[in-house]
Amino acid sequence: MLKVYQHQGRRFPHIVGPPPAPRWPASCVPKVNPSYTKGRSRSPPPLHIPKKTVNFAGTNIDDMNYIQTEIDGVWVIEPKVFSDARGYFMEAFKEEEFRREIGPVHFVQDNESKSTFGVLRGLHYQRGAMSQAKLVRVLQGRVLDVAVDLRRQSPTFGKHVSVELSADNKRQLFIPRGFAHGFLVLSDEAVFTYKVDNVYAPQAEASIRFDDPDLGIDWPVAPEQMLLSDKDLRGTSFKNAEYFD
Repeated sequence: MLKVYQHQGRRFPHIVGPPPAPRWPASCVPKVNPSYTKGRSRSPPPLHIPKKTVNFAGTNIDDMNYIQTEIDGVWVIEPKVFSDARGYFMEAFKEEEFRREIGPVHFVQDNESKSTFGVLRGLHYQRGAMSQAKLVRVLQGRVLDVAVDLRRQSPTFGKHVSVELSADNKRQLFIPRGFAHGFLVLSDEAVFTYKVDNVYAPQAEASIRFDDPDLGIDWPVAPEQMLLSDKDLRGTSFKNAEYFD
């Protein structure tokens, strides 16, 4: 006949005697170095705590470093990175600080891409009211990031900014509306992510040739090593691009 055992107010049917002790997976059982048990008590060694650690929760994190480039409206942003034996912590985006330093930009979407060495994506933009401001950075690898000024009334119209972004330097580049944008992968692989303040509009998308002589962008990879989409290979010249007033 089956018995029912009651233990601390709980009923265990079909069990004779107290419930068995839990059986832990082998991977969960602590392993003790034999050198700690030979000729000694069987107490485990003391927990090792790194000497240098940072209490991130209580850290007073200063503002990021905002660097105005030679083209008005294009900014390099350097976050404050706190590292210790465990790894690192940083704030990648602070809306209040961003609005104070650069201005009100309402980002509506985050995008991410993964590319191999020599992939060149660009030079992309969306025409008219569908233009996009972007805040770009690299999570893995490194890229050369380029922004071309398409604002007809700008003193730097037709000029460009190029900045190396990498997982190591953790820099970000803010590109306002009215620019064409592209990047070239310099590492074996790169994971690229960016915020945009306008949704993707295929009816408004456009591309300018990466090697347009009027732009004179110095790409550090030979053209024969580059990999571009058919759309980007068919990009228009800068002279025939649609500008912003």
